[in-house]
Amino acid sequence: MTKHSELTSHLKEYFGFDTFKGNQEAIIQNVLDGKDTFVLMPTGGGKSLCYQLPSLLMEGTAIVISPLIALMKNQVDAMRNFSEEDGVAHFLNSSLTRAAIDVVKEDVISGKTKLLYVAPESLTKEENIEFLRQVKISFYAIDEAHCISEWGHDFRPEYRRIRPIINEIGVAPLIALTATATPKVQHDIQKNLNMLNATVFKSSFNRPNLYYEVRSKTKDVDKDIIKYIRSQAGKSGIIYCLSRKKVEELAETLQVNGISALAYHAGMDSLQRSENQDKFLMEKADVIVATIAFGMGIDKPDVRYVIHYDIPKSLEGYYQETGRGGRDGGEGQCIAFYAYKDLDKLRKFMQGKPVAEQEIGNQLLLETQAYAESSVCRRKLLLHYFGEEYTLENCGSCDNCMKPRKFVEGKELLVLVLETVQQLKEKFKAEHIVDVLKGNESPDVKSYQHVDLENFGSASDEDEKLLHAVIRQAMIAGYISKDIETYGVLKMTASGKEYLKNPKSFPIVKDTEFEDDEDDMSSRNTGGTCAADDVLFSILKDLRKKLSKKLEVPPFVIFQDPSLEAMATSYPISMDELQNIPGVGAGKAKRYGEEFLKVIREHVKENEIIRPEDLRVRTVANKSKLKVSIIQSIDRKIALDDIALSKGLDISELLDEIEAIVYSGTKINIDYFLDEVMDPDRVDEIFEYFNTAETDKISTALDELGENDYSETEVRLVRIKFLSEIGN
Repeated sequence: MTKHSELTSHLKEYFGFDTFKGNQEAIIQNVLDGKDTFVLMPTGGGKSLCYQLPSLLMEGTAIVISPLIALMKNQVDAMRNFSEEDGVAHFLNSSLTRAAIDVVKEDVISGKTKLLYVAPESLTKEENIEFLRQVKISFYAIDEAHCISEWGHDFRPEYRRIRPIINEIGVAPLIALTATATPKVQHDIQKNLNMLNATVFKSSFNRPNLYYEVRSKTKDVDKDIIKYIRSQAGKSGIIYCLSRKKVEELAETLQVNGISALAYHAGMDSLQRSENQDKFLMEKADVIVATIAFGMGIDKPDVRYVIHYDIPKSLEGYYQETGRGGRDGGEGQCIAFYAYKDLDKLRKFMQGKPVAEQEIGNQLLLETQAYAESSVCRRKLLLHYFGEEYTLENCGSCDNCMKPRKFVEGKELLVLVLETVQQLKEKFKAEHIVDVLKGNESPDVKSYQHVDLENFGSASDEDEKLLHAVIRQAMIAGYISKDIETYGVLKMTASGKEYLKNPKSFPIVKDTEFEDDEDDMSSRNTGGTCAADDVLFSILKDLRKKLSKKLEVPPFVIFQDPSLEAMATSYPISMDELQNIPGVGAGKAKRYGEEFLKVIREHVKENEIIRPEDLRVRTVANKSKLKVSIIQSIDRKIALDDIALSKGLDISELLDEIEAIVYSGTKINIDYFLDEVMDPDRVDEIFEYFNTAETDKISTALDELGENDYSETEVRLVRIKFLSEIGN
């Protein structure tokens, strides 16, 4: 047993710190005593020290199993800085040459090396197992231990093999560490590593200095992000995107708008990647745009904001990524952009995976959706997810607590929910319970004959979202629990049973409504704000109406509402500026632009308007590469489904791109494709419809034409033909 004063002096001697943080000292003591140790500590809590210090004090070499090569290099460099002896820490992974591996092995055998970082893949290699058998091992540290669990946000099958390999090399005490684990994941880790008797050290997951906010993701999301970053001038930030393509596009858009941003993702050349990481750490760049691979174990204490461009696949991933903000205890703003269609995209990605994996993925996505849409304190929701109770009614630093919330009485609905959970013998998930209460005859409800239940349809006039909100808030209140083992089946707790006997007031807050962008450009939602200048907007609409009569074309053929809204917000007064308006290409600007510019110039002059030209978001010319290549493919009469395939788009995404091309005034001819896939009479009927239509909305067209007869894709295809021929 090492005394407190001794440990503190070692801490000062090796790392230069005067005191331990949180549970560090107790954890280190537990490791020194040779006991298995399980550490749950949020990002920034100082996990690494929990195995670094004991490795220096114990006889032999500590083996640290870690998933990321960049992370190993980072930590080995840090350890070498603390020590005079370079050989004190090494890593063993696929990036090393044969000669470098020999140096590592020599230092380990000679006893110089106290810490050896190994990737799980390297650990399974026969030659490494043979080598490690000859080494005196002080203990094993498994970092990022959530990778063991299929329910963790970053499951890695090779982590499942760690225990059998340890048994093969030679048993020694274990320390498993993670920054995010729900109770289910925690149990999974301990079971798999055969350390159910380990001493568990769990720090609070609450990060009081972080502010959480979820914003509606509209078509103007890039503009919103640029405005936000400009308001945070000189501060460091991370933006997470789900795809590598989006990382590169967004980094480029930020650069052309004068923001020093760099990209980071696993598909980049590793030299370029570590160079970008270093520039960010050295503050030569303010913003890093990255996939989730960025930031694991990277110790930059002053990241002031973390933006999620896409909603993450799981709340654990979200918690870990937001945790990279404000690690020094200072300000950390966490802003996520949410659109329901992003969840749909993530669900599509899961198709084709094993059923169990899809079930897990779907459960995790539902939790993320619930977090985004709920109006409950975000801190309360996050901490509840990690098995921790947050008792304050208002945390004072999340968007839900900062805005006035309307409470509605949920007592009667809660009673119905609890009764239904009981009637269903605690064997069904939230979705099924909502179907029963709403009286939805879904296939499951029918096949289990739940149409005959007493509560079937008992809340038929209530909104589904409200019923889901009741269920979630009942979980937070402890009346219902969710059984993760069975993919989210709802069970009633003892206090739920008690509540049914003596119901009392149960105030709940309704979920936030997130408007989804409509199916086409004409009905863009810009988060509740349309044109900044309503007067100019109506003047421009009148002008469009006049022109539409004169030219005998529907108004939307000239300019769409979003284009007029943008004109009435940024006041373009030259042809160049007009062409920066969404949906206005060179062709349209030439044909109709001068009359619109004249009206805008007069309005600006008369009202002495200061134009927000400096707020204009510059777009990247590169984006047009895709458009040019689509136009060329259409000129060569390549079938649209083949074009989509070659560009890695689905047909709907390709039609989005083609619509943007024709809306901005470029003429294209897709007759060759229509002749192949559609009957000429059908084409004529849809074409005729648009000729007299008031709006180009697809939903309106489908209603007018009769949904049974035409598919959305057919209507979109003919709308492209119509706009191209009549408008351009």
